[in-house]
Amino acid sequence: MSPTAALPISGHERHMRLAISLTQGAPLRPDNYRVGAILFDPSTNTVLSTGYTMELPGNTHAEQCALAKLAADRRVPEERVGEVIPTGTVLYSTLEPCVRRLSGNMSCVDRILQTLQHGKGICKVYVGVKEPDTFVEGNNAFEALKTAGVDCEFLQGYEAEIMKIATAGHKGVR
Repeated sequence: MSPTAALPISGHERHMRLAISLTQGAPLRPDNYRVGAILFDPSTNTVLSTGYTMELPGNTHAEQCALAKLAADRRVPEERVGEVIPTGTVLYSTLEPCVRRLSGNMSCVDRILQTLQHGKGICKVYVGVKEPDTFVEGNNAFEALKTAGVDCEFLQGYEAEIMKIATAGHKGVR
C-alpha cells in the first residue's frame, strides 16, 4: 500500500457514520435533538434496523424507532422485540440514550433493558456524545445500562459533528 492510499475505516467508524447520516432525516425542532441509531448483529455483520428522531409517528426517539422497526419486521409487538433480537446485538447511537422522557413515554434506556428480558438483547451500546443537560438534567444512561450488564462506550472524535447536527433546530444555534 502506498503512503497516500486510504486506510480502511473501522467497523465502529462505519456504523457511527451510518448513524450520523440518519440524523439528516430528523426534523429541525427547538425541543429535541436530531439523533440517529442502528442495531447491529456482529455475529452476522448485519445492520438489523435503523432509526432517527421522529422517524415514526409521535414524539419518537431514534433508538425507539430502530427497535420498533425491528419488531415490525419480525412481526412481534414492540414490547416483545427482545424475543427476536439476536444475542449480542449492538446499538450505535449518535447521542447517549435517554434515561427519562419529559413526555412521559418509556425511556430509551428502559427500552434497551426490556430487550434483555428473554436472555438475548442489546449487550453493548456505543455512543458519540453524552446527552447534554439541555432538556433533562443528569442523564445517567451508562450507569443504568452498566448496572444491568450492558457494556457502554463513548466513541471519541465525533462530538463537534454530532452536536452541530443534533442542535441544528435549536434557537440561537448555527
